[in-house]
Amino acid sequence: MAWQLETLDPVFVQRARREGVDALGQTVRRVPAKGGEPLRDVLRRARPGEPLILASYSPFRQIGPYREFGPVFLSAEPQADDVPPLDAILSENHGYFAEYAALRAYDAEQTIIAAALLPVEEIRLQLRQWETRDEMVFAMLRFPAHGCYAARLNRSV
Repeated sequence: MAWQLETLDPVFVQRARREGVDALGQTVRRVPAKGGEPLRDVLRRARPGEPLILASYSPFRQIGPYREFGPVFLSAEPQADDVPPLDAILSENHGYFAEYAALRAYDAEQTIIAAALLPVEEIRLQLRQWETRDEMVFAMLRFPAHGCYAARLNRSV
């Protein structure tokens, strides 16, 4: 697959954990997990009672009309969990996504150039089809019910 999975920016994660500040300079919220919150730093669902941070984050790298900040949960402490590969988080058994996910593709100017709401098992096929389009630089997976950012996929060269 010509797409590399990217989790949260490590500088953002470190700042949120150590300084308690998010990407907008706001104080983060520290909360116990109810269970099931999507942890964007390790790409798994939270366990009940696990200490979490809720913070604003932007997966975009440059200013532009599509740049946005949204809420993300991350582990309050560093985790021993390895970040699973893309194929794993797209598998039925993993549980990071439910039945569907939104997939958006962006060009070098960070403009949306394609989007789809797909059953999770069809995402790999859509990504393979997008590999033929040179203008696609990265894609984002989102949780469809809330529209929240789930993960970034960078195009391999």
